[in-house]
Amino acid sequence: MQIIVVGAGAIGSLYGAKLARESDVILVGQPDHVSAINAAGLIIEGLEPQTIRIPAATRLENIGQDALILLTTKVPATSAALAPIAPLVRDDTTILSLQNGLGSERIATEALAHRGIVLRGVTQFGAIFERPGTIRYMVTGYTIIEQHERSERIARVLSAAGLDCRISRDMAADVWQKLIFNCVVNPITAMMGCEVGAIADPGLDPLKELIIAECLAVAAAEGVTLAIDFLPRINEVFASSRNIASMLQDLRRARPTEIDYLNGAVAALGAERNLPCPVNAGLTSIVKAMERHAHHSSQRKRSSRNRFSRDLASSLRAPPANASFS
Repeated sequence: MQIIVVGAGAIGSLYGAKLARESDVILVGQPDHVSAINAAGLIIEGLEPQTIRIPAATRLENIGQDALILLTTKVPATSAALAPIAPLVRDDTTILSLQNGLGSERIATEALAHRGIVLRGVTQFGAIFERPGTIRYMVTGYTIIEQHERSERIARVLSAAGLDCRISRDMAADVWQKLIFNCVVNPITAMMGCEVGAIADPGLDPLKELIIAECLAVAAAEGVTLAIDFLPRINEVFASSRNIASMLQDLRRARPTEIDYLNGAVAALGAERNLPCPVNAGLTSIVKAMERHAHHSSQRKRSSRNRFSRDLASSLRAPPANASFS
């Protein structure tokens, strides 16, 4: 099976590395990451440290028969990532969205103009993008995919690669469960600038309870029932985590976060259902302000570096003030 990873950042590179042992895999990513991988291999630090030689490219030339595309780009970048490959997608192509938040599969389907089959998935693996060509494998987990006639084959391939793929009996509930985890963990740890494990601080419990309550109310209005006691589950599952949530990784790299598809999506659905979600809406506003600050700060740093480079080049070209010529 040809496997194409579109949006090969931390998670996409991790999945690609594991699948490359037995499958024909290519990573499609940003130029600096692609160049580093092609030059020296994909370096994995943390769990299972190794260097893997794996093809990487910034664009695709063709898609083979019965290919599997793993869509691991950030949700805001979905349309831009899929637009160049949409004409290459075949009827027998399967696109598995392993993205966060609500509605990612709908965005992918529209971006591909309904070509191929788009399936929803959830990943519970964790990784950090350290630098171009290098990721840090932080958390071993499992993969969930929705039920479809193509799902069994995909599950076998992923499980054989150590990605423990399970076919969901209720994909909507699985998506909402991870959504609620993300709505709690991502914005709070991003605002605190800390590792995921800090979310277990009991002092944060009142805020976590408010976020969870709003999410559960909106989920119920959407016809999704979740029989989980989220607060103790979150504290138990994440207490020992040294991972850095994707939202904080994005802010540190001055990139757009997925807040609009997490807490923002909950607040928007709540408004449609006449269920106010002031806490999720407030967190969305704060994180979007942090995005703007990170972007402006990055621009100032880039401008300062460019100005320094111009001044240095000018000083090297210009003769000293007391120079004499004969």
